[in-house]
Amino acid sequence: MSQQNLLVELFVEELPPKALKKLGDAFSSVLVESLKAQGLTAENSIVTAFATPRRLAAHVTTIAAQAADKQISQKLMPVSVGLDAGGNATPALIKRLNGMGLDEAAVSQLTKQLDGKNETLFLEVTQKGAQLAEGLQKALEEAISKLPIPKVMSYQLVDGWSSVNFVRPAHSLIALHGSDVIAINALGLTASNQTQGHRFEAAVPVVTIQHADTYAEQLKTEGAVIASFAERRAEIVSQLNAAAAKQHLKPIDDEALLDEVTALVERPNVLLGQFEEIYLEVPQECLILTMKANQKYFPLLDANGKLTNKFLIVSNINPADPSAVIGGNERVVRPRLADAKFFFDQDRKKTLESRIAGLDKVVYHNKLGSQGERTERVRAIAKAIGEQLGGAELAAKADLAAQLAKADLVTDMVGEFPELQGIMGRYYAQHEGLDNDVAFAIEDHYKPRFAGDTLPHNQVGLCVALADKLETLVGMFGVGEKPTGDKDPFALRRHALGIVRMLIEAELSLDLDLLLMMVIQALNDDEIWYAARDRDLIKKYEVRRKTGVSSSTMSLRSSITVDTHAIIDFIFDRLNGYLREQNFSSQEIDAVISLNTQLLVEIPKRLEAVHSFSRLPEAPALAAANKRVGNILKKVEGEVKAEVHTHLLAEPAEIALNNALSKVKPQADQLFEAGDYTASLQALAALKAPVDDFFDHVMVNADDLALKANRLGLLATLHQTMNRVADLSKLAS
Repeated sequence: MSQQNLLVELFVEELPPKALKKLGDAFSSVLVESLKAQGLTAENSIVTAFATPRRLAAHVTTIAAQAADKQISQKLMPVSVGLDAGGNATPALIKRLNGMGLDEAAVSQLTKQLDGKNETLFLEVTQKGAQLAEGLQKALEEAISKLPIPKVMSYQLVDGWSSVNFVRPAHSLIALHGSDVIAINALGLTASNQTQGHRFEAAVPVVTIQHADTYAEQLKTEGAVIASFAERRAEIVSQLNAAAAKQHLKPIDDEALLDEVTALVERPNVLLGQFEEIYLEVPQECLILTMKANQKYFPLLDANGKLTNKFLIVSNINPADPSAVIGGNERVVRPRLADAKFFFDQDRKKTLESRIAGLDKVVYHNKLGSQGERTERVRAIAKAIGEQLGGAELAAKADLAAQLAKADLVTDMVGEFPELQGIMGRYYAQHEGLDNDVAFAIEDHYKPRFAGDTLPHNQVGLCVALADKLETLVGMFGVGEKPTGDKDPFALRRHALGIVRMLIEAELSLDLDLLLMMVIQALNDDEIWYAARDRDLIKKYEVRRKTGVSSSTMSLRSSITVDTHAIIDFIFDRLNGYLREQNFSSQEIDAVISLNTQLLVEIPKRLEAVHSFSRLPEAPALAAANKRVGNILKKVEGEVKAEVHTHLLAEPAEIALNNALSKVKPQADQLFEAGDYTASLQALAALKAPVDDFFDHVMVNADDLALKANRLGLLATLHQTMNRVADLSKLAS
């Protein structure tokens, strides 16, 4: 069977740059998977993807001209249905064979095989291997149909009558098996061995590909195109670093920008541009953003990470005299920088406080009011959190930062560049001479914005960031905007993870349940009376819990209700994923989380303790015993009090267990209260022998009800002692 390397290329008009890499990878992977499914590839076939602004291509090694024939065993029907008593074909079998294009003579090719309990007829047939032309036609159609196209366009073909739908108009198709053209077609095109190179710098107008293996080299030498996305990207990185090194500077690190620029050029040529230093008076985030987002330039930074007035241009042409290209780019960027400076200068003429009233005109959500109303809610929550974490001084700073946090949304700069929200608020606060803690809290209240992002710089920022995320989460759940599947338009999963990270990583001793109560009060326009030192509050909260109010729904803004359990479950789902990334086992995580501990800051310590405990030789037996105890107690009707009457202890084994508990429980409890969870759990190791002995020699369900009740009380005491740090039964295999 003839085997050669295969090349397929679609030459099109400029593809969407942000989607190019994904399009190139999808085109090649779907193509080769389809060929593989048809038996046209070899065990060692390798696919190489190519993607440039004007082409998608794939090179696949070791492709057969025809797939090998395959023996197929096709199930027909039970023997009792297909054959009569004499072993002759029944009408039902003949009809089935006729439907497959076979006659009664095919009965001789049937075999009998057991299929479950029944004997079944199978047809053994040889399926002819697919020809490459038909197999490639199918693979190409599948690859085109499965492209992750952002937006399809419809265009007319050359005949003037037909039209097709594709991401961009396609102009030519290459299909080469070795040096042979494969007769296939797609998008109104018939395959050939011809394509086009660089729009301006190709050595020839049409590049005729001699062989599938010469594609990349011919495009480079004759077409002035680097066909490989990865190779072109590496070339850009090399040129950027070389050009920056000559200036003793470094280009900004931005992977997304690098991918986008790679998708915009076919043969990169990096050039150096610069702008007037007066624009450096504008915050560098503004200048960097306008150069990256609008012009796709790479700003240059000095050794301290400070922006300079120089930038790098990735050009798609390589003229002998690049001055015209450089000058043109400098002229284009100058008005952008001038606009940024104008916005910055104008914005500083008004204070952030004077802009707060403008937030009343900015809609936050039609059921939750304006940004102005939301600001007041976040203020109340942030102030209450600040009171808990640092008293009146922190509460006052958190209140001020929350009041000003959204004010920059109505500035000209943020109106032009929404990505700068928070950042500009910090600059304007510093310009006004506000406390640096407040200024940085304005910027940081959006943090963490993504996985791996830093937390707020200071306690003020933590208060406002926590308040902002909690208000969003509770509010959106209250109006039914919960994430569904992969849809999360309000980034509630990110907000929940941010809450988890701040409570744990910043070591904030704040109860999640009570935090949610605070938010619900703020959303109800109630005064927040939450204070950890206010015992009346705790009692009031406990009354709400016992009456079932907080455990089901609570009123929110008159007509809206909040299911607090659903929100806690949602946050704990994010917590579970977060902890898995810390390399704890699912059993260990389940053991700690199942206690529904609301002080999330304690969870890592508890996990470390459980992890250490699980490595003790006594751990498996104690975990199994704990599970057994839990199952026994669950079956008891009514409440079992964790108390033991020593005069009712009859068996030596129960006396020994009670004596062991009398020694271990005070020690474990004392260590638990001191926060030494590891030592508290390790103290339980002394219980292994008496627990084992108890279950070997004591009948819990004694006929004497007093004895039974006392033994259940002993087990309840044991269960209570063992499960303060975590539910150890979750460790049982």
